[in-house]
Amino acid sequence: MDSQNKEITEYSAKNDGGDNKKTTRINLPNKLTIFRIILVPVFMVFILLPVPNETWSKIFASALILIAALTDFIDGFLARRLKLVTNFGKLMDPLADKFMVVGAMIAITASDSFADIRFLTVWVTTVVFFRELAVTSIRLLAKSADDNVIAANFVAKLKTFSQIVCIMTVLLEESVITQNLSAPSYLFSYITMAVMLILTIYSGVVYFKTYWKYIDPEK
Repeated sequence: MDSQNKEITEYSAKNDGGDNKKTTRINLPNKLTIFRIILVPVFMVFILLPVPNETWSKIFASALILIAALTDFIDGFLARRLKLVTNFGKLMDPLADKFMVVGAMIAITASDSFADIRFLTVWVTTVVFFRELAVTSIRLLAKSADDNVIAANFVAKLKTFSQIVCIMTVLLEESVITQNLSAPSYLFSYITMAVMLILTIYSGVVYFKTYWKYIDPEK
């Protein structure tokens, strides 16, 4: 009898260990989300420092931002296709987007390479930062109130796409895009910033209207 109990105990302990190992394993979509966050300080360095020179540093930064944006698409696709959607992913995936966009905007504003449009990037960065901060606060309130993890909706994804296009346009316009054109300086940057600002503000309003119950001062 003691021998049988011992075998049962060892079998249960082995199974428990295996289950715990499974629950602590990070799946591929979440690894891509973490990788995207790690890329943020790397491309910020290339935006801020002319390594090896100003043109190539902008190209490298743009390439890293594009890679980060592609991982955003891939991790979402894999999570849905392989049924690997987790609360961690629903929370961290949009946060990774915010880190990516706000980090790039701050670096552009601080870089002397874009001093000519700093008067505008300061205000654009401020609007983007406070919008992302407000939406993140709503997410945290929803999570603490009834354990509701708010995933990014279509409008938010469209907003993020416009932000990435805007950032890459600002980075590459003067040194690559319009190098051989007679277009006014930063013309395309102004256009993409205007579109991005409209979508950024609109998506924020949509979030507030949809999840107002979490911040309603009368409740």
